[in-house]
Amino acid sequence: MLSAVERKIEQFVGELNDKEVVSLYRKLPQGKRLRAKLILKIAGTSLSAIKTAAVVEMIHAASLLHDDVIDDAYTRRSKPSLNALYGNKTAIMLGDILYSKGFFELNNISADIAKIVSNAVTQLSLGELKDVSLSKTFNSSREMYLDMIYQKTASLIEASAGAAAVLAGKPKETYMVYGRNLGLAFQMIDDLLDITSDAETLGKPVLHDFMEGKTTLPYIYLYEVLDEAGQQKLVSLHGKVLSSSEQNWIKVEMEEKKILMKCFSQAKELIEEAVELMNSHGETALSGIAMEMIERDF
Repeated sequence: MLSAVERKIEQFVGELNDKEVVSLYRKLPQGKRLRAKLILKIAGTSLSAIKTAAVVEMIHAASLLHDDVIDDAYTRRSKPSLNALYGNKTAIMLGDILYSKGFFELNNISADIAKIVSNAVTQLSLGELKDVSLSKTFNSSREMYLDMIYQKTASLIEASAGAAAVLAGKPKETYMVYGRNLGLAFQMIDDLLDITSDAETLGKPVLHDFMEGKTTLPYIYLYEVLDEAGQQKLVSLHGKVLSSSEQNWIKVEMEEKKILMKCFSQAKELIEEAVELMNSHGETALSGIAMEMIERDF
């Protein structure tokens, strides 16, 4: 039923009666629609569920448009980003339009659904701001990293699960725990892939996050186990363009100290907790979506 979600998004965008917006939206990569899949799996394929899934995907697309501008990212899934093609102003305004239309349509679903999703968007925006602030210096705090990725990434996935549960008459808090775990694991894997994947698959340079100033979980764990000289070297490399030898040093240190496996195990543990929770509620079909969060190339 993802095709129904796509048609609903096209309808919502078409209702704006603006040919430029329609054209720009069609240039955005669709992605895997994990949030929409999650909503439909939990809530079924009622019109309200399809509308909610469409709105959440519009909001997610808007957040990515803004994210690319903030990060000066000129590719998205190996293709030129909208800001690269048409400039930052166009990307920001299209993001604002998708946010605004999404909020408008939320009011036509239910007040409860609108509160859950709009609160997540507030958290998402706070997470974006926190991400920018943390990128100014090397961040060695796991707690601050986890708080940031909860707000920036997990909050909308958590809200998707919670909203779907409300639509289906299921216990909201239980499903929000499931969604939160999925969101945290999803971002942890994203941060791992920035180190382990290749530039062609990522659509951006390897170790791009660290060179951009982001201190993700692998770097935090590496910092914790390095000696003082190693810590100083790692911090000195933060936020700069890395040479091949500097990149290799980071990768070798992470491999030797089993940092990547530690991070993957933490993400997998979150997924296993989520699957176990859903299995206890008879939602065995949700395990596939959970595994899709960590078994991916990008």
